[in-house]
Amino acid sequence: MATHEGRTALVTGAAAGIGRAYAKRLAEDGANVVVADIADGAETVGLIEAAGSAGLAVECDVSSAEAVAAAAAAAKERFGTVDILVHNAGIYPICEFKDMTFEEWRQVLAVNLDSAFHLCHELLPAMREQAWGRVVIISSNTFHAGIGGMSHYIASKGGLIGFVRSLAAEVGEEGVTVNSVAPSLVRSKGTTEGPHEELGLFEFVAQGQAIKRTEQPEDLVGAISFLTSDDAAFITGQTLCVDGGWVRA
Repeated sequence: MATHEGRTALVTGAAAGIGRAYAKRLAEDGANVVVADIADGAETVGLIEAAGSAGLAVECDVSSAEAVAAAAAAAKERFGTVDILVHNAGIYPICEFKDMTFEEWRQVLAVNLDSAFHLCHELLPAMREQAWGRVVIISSNTFHAGIGGMSHYIASKGGLIGFVRSLAAEVGEEGVTVNSVAPSLVRSKGTTEGPHEELGLFEFVAQGQAIKRTEQPEDLVGAISFLTSDDAAFITGQTLCVDGGWVRA
């Protein structure tokens, strides 16, 4: 069943990894999908088209207001409107606070948190005007766990959760929902290229979960599909931990 037929979704960080999995699932659900990424999104567009939907790749540095505005304009020119935003792009360096510079702190907040401001500032007005919209922002279950070595990352993800709660209160009467999905440590292109394997983080995190295996991108796509659908019209301001039961509260 094409639950998203006639809708257009913009997915950030969708050139590879988890974002690509989101884009592919939304395309399978019937949505047109805009792949917004600093990397080349052509391969993801191919998967979108193979699923029977229309795709568009736009180069976008989500920390830049100008780049986000340009990506939004390209999406609107091609599809007329953007009904669904899935903000997945982010960076996750590992660094103890004592070794962290303010420039490193600001970079993480710019990419992970300021980006949500830029994207919503561009895309929400049309959603509010048409009285339908879905915003899903990817946060992290590390906000609830408070592990060390990632204070800039966890601060940015906690900021996203607060942003979601407040923004939902402002747009709920206009048919727009705003929610967050908080994954565990997902095995993806980004994490396998980082130090996570060397530090034993995949095994450490899996043992803390109720479901003791490493999360895969495919474990997240059902939640994204649901929260961006009509079936989730009465759910807003929430953070859903899709993390194998690491957070059990």
